[in-house]
Amino acid sequence: MAATALAGCAAPEPQRARFVAALAAQDSATAALEGWCAANRLAMPATVSAAVLDQPPPPEPADARRLLGVSAEAALGYRHVRLSCGAKVLSVARNWYVPARLTPEMNAALATSRVPFGKVAAPLGFRRERLDTLPRRSRDCPAGTILGHRALLRLPDGRPLALLVECYTRANLRR
Repeated sequence: MAATALAGCAAPEPQRARFVAALAAQDSATAALEGWCAANRLAMPATVSAAVLDQPPPPEPADARRLLGVSAEAALGYRHVRLSCGAKVLSVARNWYVPARLTPEMNAALATSRVPFGKVAAPLGFRRERLDTLPRRSRDCPAGTILGHRALLRLPDGRPLALLVECYTRANLRR
């Protein structure tokens, strides 16, 4: 999978494979990126922050409500962010989530802070289910993407919490 998904990258294969393994080892992409940032000394301190992109939300994915287990009338939250460690943008992510499955404090933090979704929702103990690996030249990901994932975050009771489209940048493979 790693060789196909990252074909054409300038970084050596072992670095790509380590990055893919780092992502797969965590339920939180934010935690994986912070660990990766620290291990590869991409920035000091190795803290990931989310810059919310102020753009109108795109239409939700056709399968979003089915995957999230909500009705057509249920409110969905949306967050489009760039996750950075220091000055390096490590990923661009779109997140459709079920606000009713978060605490009021978590919803407020998502609306007003630069804290990534994974850190805000971490106390809920979610687990990550990767749905798809996206091609590098996907319409869902910007130019410069080296790896893309669609994933679902599930609460411990199995209920879906969030549908994510994550696009990882070349900055992850540079020192």
